[in-house]
Parts: sequence; C-alpha cells; structure tokens
Amino acid sequence: MDTIASLFSFITTPVSWIIVQFHSVYGAIFGADSGWAWGLSIVSLVVLIRICLIPLFVKQIKATRGMQALQPKMKAIQERYKNDKQRQSEEMMKLYKETGTNPLSSCLPILAQSPFFFALYHVLASIANGKTIGVINQPLLESARQAHIFGAPLAAKFMDSAEKVAALDASITNVRIVTAVMIVLMSLSQFYTQRQLMQKNVDLSVKTPFMQQQKMLMYIFPVIFAVMGINFPVGVLVYWLTTNVWTMGQQMYVINQNPTPGSKAQDQYLTRLLKHVTTHGDVKGRGKKKIVAAIVAKGPDRNDNERKFITALTKQGMAAQADGSVIKSSEATADSDAASGGVATKRQQPKRQPKSKRQTPPSKPSKK
Repeated sequence: MDTIASLFSFITTPVSWIIVQFHSVYGAIFGADSGWAWGLSIVSLVVLIRICLIPLFVKQIKATRGMQALQPKMKAIQERYKNDKQRQSEEMMKLYKETGTNPLSSCLPILAQSPFFFALYHVLASIANGKTIGVINQPLLESARQAHIFGAPLAAKFMDSAEKVAALDASITNVRIVTAVMIVLMSLSQFYTQRQLMQKNVDLSVKTPFMQQQKMLMYIFPVIFAVMGINFPVGVLVYWLTTNVWTMGQQMYVINQNPTPGSKAQDQYLTRLLKHVTTHGDVKGRGKKKIVAAIVAKGPDRNDNERKFITALTKQGMAAQADGSVIKSSEATADSDAASGGVATKRQQPKRQPKSKRQTPPSKPSKK
C-alpha cells in the first residue's frame, strides 16, 4: 500500500493543504488537538471532492441511460446468438463501439477519487510515523498525532502493534474496536449501495455481461474493503465510510427521481407519478414532465411499466401529451378535432320525403 500511495505523492500537498484549512476552522470550535476537528476536516474533504465530481457523476448517469437505450438491440443479439457465447460477446462489443457507449462508465467516480484516497493514506501514514508531509509542519503533526476519534488515534490501524498504539497514547483494544466497527460499516454500506442498484434500478428483462459483472462486484467489493480495511488508518476509514454514505444517498436520490427504464424503481416511480397526476390533474415539475414526454415519444417501444402507466391514465380519463403535460381525454379529442379543421359532423342521412310527394310507380297496363 505504501508503494501505491507513493505513486500519488504529487497530490499529497494539495490534499494536506485542504485538510489544514478545514482544521483551522473546526479547530477554532472544538480545539486544535480535538479528534472532532481532524475527523470533520477529513469528512469535509470528502464532501468537497464529491461536489467537484458531480459533473462526472452526471456524465456517468447519461452513459448509463445510453446503455439502457441499447437494451432492445442487446436482447436481439442475445436471442440471435444464444448458442454462441463468443459471437454474442463480439457483437455486444461491436455495438458498444458503434454507439460510443462504455459499460464500465460506472467506475469513473471511483477512478477519479483514487488519487485523493491514496494521497490521504500517504498523509496519515506519515503522521503515524512522525514525519511532516505537504503543508503539515511539526506543530500540526503533533496535533494530528494527539487527535483521537472515539478513543482511537487518527493514524492508528487495526493491525498495529500494542507498542505502536501506545506511542500514540491509546490502547490496542480501543483501536481494534473502533476500526472493526468502521470496517463493518464501510463494507455494509458498499454492499447495500450495490444491492440497491441491482435490485431496483436495473432492467432485469435483458441479461448483459455488464449486469453479471455488477452482480459479482456486489459481493466482491465488500470483501475487498474488509480485507484492505485492516491496513487502513482510522482517518482513511473515516474518509471511505463518508464517501460510501455519500454515494448511497446520491444513488437513492437518482433512483427515486430518475429511475432506469424497465426497472422496479421505474414501476414504483410511475405509480407515485400516477397518484400525483390524479391528485393535481396535471404533471407538476420539469423533471416529471421530461419523463412523461419521453414515455410519450417512445410510442410502441414503451416497456411494460410505461404501458401500464399510459393505460392507467386512460382509465382515469386522461391523456399524456408530447410536452409532458396531462389533459383530460375529452380535451384531447377536442384538440384533435380542431387540428383537423373543426368539429367532426355526423354523416348526413338523406331526408325522408313526405308521403304526398313520393313518386308513385306507374301502373302496369291491364291486359285485354
């Protein structure tokens, strides 16, 4: 880990500078040597990084939506080459290349965070070894070494020896309890985030290699974090637990507000939207209107959730419009008639003539 962290040493100075700036603020409130001051500085570092990564997260969402748009084509490839897995994979890769989509786009936020993560690890490792680093000078170094979070020093690890922990003015029991709890929380939050994505926000009607990969990662990532966590300083565990909680909350928001088409989350969202429409008589909010407009634009290509939504609207006497609004079906009929040049008239039946004006057929001449 020290070798990996040293590769990102170019960013240790900016990371240490950000931590020191936050520490100067929290130190004035909680005390310069307080674990709260240093711990909240790390939490604030995470929040700052994640805010800066929001544009990348938006790009990730768009890429994911692009993948969803390819689902019908993916399904066709699977059915066509269901007995030839190699050809199926080749055609899938060809489709990704032609459309410019990337099935690994969900890894972008993690890759973007990795330099900051390893730089923070390098900073905390230097603090544990009593070495100044970046803008952390000797007084700040001594302050950070005295900082404890729930009795565990900021730079202590689960695998540290009792002597090393004692040098940081703490007990090995406190360190192992605190680090073990944080490692468990870190792994559980990672597992829940991935599980939430797989169960709620994935179109399960189409099986793709990407989905299988995500399902494997749901179980592999928590195990990796648990194994690696025993070698993470407490400060790094604070960082990673905070970023996991942020990711979990961010994903919950996206799933609730902009679910993947064909997913369980979309079915739940459209059920809520139907209730909203029947209550207010129209669609309130730009985001909701965009989703309704997208459903209308799909026409016959709608998935089961979307067809059910349109059918439910019809039963309520309503019709979705191309701009995302919803109007009563009678209004939609009137608009259609107006667009065709006026109200349609019934077919005129020929008037029945009075009996007196009817032409009587000529009488046949009598035979003599």
